[in-house]
Amino acid sequence: MKMTGPLPDPLPRGEREGLVIDSARLSASLEALGRIGAYTDESSGLVGVRRLAFSKEDGEGRTHVVNEMRAAGLEVTIDRIGNVYGRRRGRDDRAKPVMSGSHIDSVATAGRFDGCLGVLGALEVVKTLNAAKVTTRRPLIVAFFSEEEGARFGTDMLGSAVAVGRIPLERAYGLTDRDGNVVRTELERIGFLGTAPVELAAPHAYVECHIEQGPMLRAANVDVGIVTGVQAICWHELVITGRSAHAGTTPMSLRADPGMAASRVQLALRDLVRSGRFTDQLRATMGVTQFHPGLVNVVPNRVVASVDIRHPDDAVLRRAEAELVELYARIAAEEKVTLVHRQSARTPDIAFSPKVQDLVAKSAAARGLSAQRIVSGAGHDCQELATRCPAGMVFVPGEYDGISHNPREFSTPKQCADGVNVLLDVLTALAEEEGP
Repeated sequence: MKMTGPLPDPLPRGEREGLVIDSARLSASLEALGRIGAYTDESSGLVGVRRLAFSKEDGEGRTHVVNEMRAAGLEVTIDRIGNVYGRRRGRDDRAKPVMSGSHIDSVATAGRFDGCLGVLGALEVVKTLNAAKVTTRRPLIVAFFSEEEGARFGTDMLGSAVAVGRIPLERAYGLTDRDGNVVRTELERIGFLGTAPVELAAPHAYVECHIEQGPMLRAANVDVGIVTGVQAICWHELVITGRSAHAGTTPMSLRADPGMAASRVQLALRDLVRSGRFTDQLRATMGVTQFHPGLVNVVPNRVVASVDIRHPDDAVLRRAEAELVELYARIAAEEKVTLVHRQSARTPDIAFSPKVQDLVAKSAAARGLSAQRIVSGAGHDCQELATRCPAGMVFVPGEYDGISHNPREFSTPKQCADGVNVLLDVLTALAEEEGP
């Protein structure tokens, strides 16, 4: 059935009416991928996932998903930064495709849903359409992007940022991890240094299903989130250099202690948030502090630390960042150390397509699901794609206060199925739109 108009019905009548994904099959897919890179968390005894980008485990996970794509009849392409695209033909195969996906790389202490629900959910949409023998007018592409987390090479959304041209390929290739390993070499080592061009031709639309990674939807007892956009994010890497000294013989007044400077930066982050000058929506975190030489009775000579600040308004975030940089200089002078900061990642706030938001809302209503609009506090590949085409996200609530990047990360089979059913509706509606 062909559809016209700017807001097609997300549940076209006829061959697509009543389509629903297989919840048990989706759960089994999440569990199967979750076994790759599984580890047992020492503190809790829970099983989590560790698939750092371009690691051996990531390579195994990639191979698993590629095999699943091919089993679903998708034509698989891998580009030069390791992004993977599985294409399903459309009735008008020359029309711009509708794309969906996310990532399968993880942080070192992950659960099995972050990113994976978006990739395997999109693949479940394809399986559902295959079973119903439905071919959409536009082609569908299931994608997963490289190093979305930034957990290994320090730049989040790396693969999608290269695909849309925000980060040059050669700069991406030269990024190193803490052990000096280089992106290009690591991609080649796991067999995913593809040959396809990295520049992504703008799709007709991009829609991503993702766990919320926060407590808002679950606390409100809401079934799905209609994501309005992503807040601005800035990361700093700090290298603070002082002077080693004996912990027992060196008076405090004669020390140049980079550890003390790092602790003052962390307290300054809290004070920045509490000041109210940037509204209560400012978020600030120091997630990494590495002391060198790291000995109990030696004043460190160097500390490497990270700073993560976020705000829904990019202009407000820039003001907070400028004040923070001034604080770095003041703290360094008072503690008699040098502090060098490098902006390792910076993404502005971005609004998602009103059309996609409305389609998510219509689908939720049609399926009897409660929904609310929500700004994403985390970064996602969708924000990169939104610079090239109409884009949006469907959020799924999470249990345990929506905890994420943790083995306790969990969304129920129903929560996942609700989100992917909405994704099914939105993708098929967009894939029936007229035009090139």
